[in-house]
Amino acid sequence: MWPIVGLAFGSVLGLAGAFGGFGAFVLVLVLGAIGFLAGRAFEGDLDLRQLFAGRRE
Repeated sequence: MWPIVGLAFGSVLGLAGAFGGFGAFVLVLVLGAIGFLAGRAFEGDLDLRQLFAGRRE
Protein backbone atom coordinates (compact mmCIF):
# COMPACT_ATOMS: atom_id res chain seq x y z
CA MET A 1 0.00 0.00 0.00
CA TRP A 2 2.77 2.50 0.88
CA PRO A 3 4.33 2.54 -2.61
CA ILE A 4 0.91 3.59 -3.97
CA VAL A 5 0.64 6.36 -1.36
CA GLY A 6 4.16 7.52 -2.23
CA LEU A 7 3.32 7.53 -5.92
CA ALA A 8 0.18 9.59 -5.31
CA PHE A 9 2.03 12.07 -3.09
CA GLY A 10 4.82 12.42 -5.65
CA SER A 11 2.29 13.02 -8.40
CA VAL A 12 0.56 15.73 -6.38
CA LEU A 13 3.92 17.37 -5.67
CA GLY A 14 4.79 17.25 -9.35
CA LEU A 15 1.50 18.83 -10.37
CA ALA A 16 1.83 21.51 -7.71
CA GLY A 17 5.32 22.31 -8.92
CA ALA A 18 4.33 22.34 -12.58
CA PHE A 19 1.20 24.46 -12.29
CA GLY A 20 1.66 26.39 -9.06
CA GLY A 21 5.37 27.09 -9.01
CA PHE A 22 7.86 26.56 -6.24
CA GLY A 23 5.67 28.10 -3.52
CA ALA A 24 2.85 25.64 -4.17
CA PHE A 25 5.37 22.78 -4.26
CA VAL A 26 6.73 23.70 -0.82
CA LEU A 27 3.23 24.23 0.60
CA VAL A 28 2.08 20.78 -0.53
CA LEU A 29 5.30 19.23 0.77
CA VAL A 30 4.96 20.82 4.24
CA LEU A 31 1.25 20.05 4.56
CA GLY A 32 1.88 16.48 3.46
CA ALA A 33 4.57 16.03 6.11
CA ILE A 34 2.28 17.47 8.80
CA GLY A 35 -0.52 15.16 7.69
CA PHE A 36 1.84 12.18 7.74
CA LEU A 37 2.97 12.97 11.29
CA ALA A 38 -0.62 13.52 12.42
CA GLY A 39 -1.66 10.18 10.94
CA ARG A 40 1.21 8.37 12.65
CA ALA A 41 0.30 10.02 15.97
CA PHE A 42 -3.36 9.10 15.53
CA GLU A 43 -2.47 5.45 14.93
CA GLY A 44 -0.26 5.46 18.01
CA ASP A 45 3.01 4.92 16.14
CA LEU A 46 4.39 8.30 17.14
CA ASP A 47 4.39 9.95 20.57
CA LEU A 48 4.26 13.72 19.99
CA ARG A 49 4.84 14.47 23.67
CA GLN A 50 8.20 12.77 23.46
CA LEU A 51 9.01 14.59 20.24
CA PHE A 52 8.30 18.09 21.61
CA ALA A 53 9.35 17.60 25.26
CA GLY A 54 13.05 17.94 24.56
CA ARG A 55 15.65 16.65 26.95
CA ARG A 56 14.76 16.75 30.59
CA GLU A 57 17.54 15.38 32.71
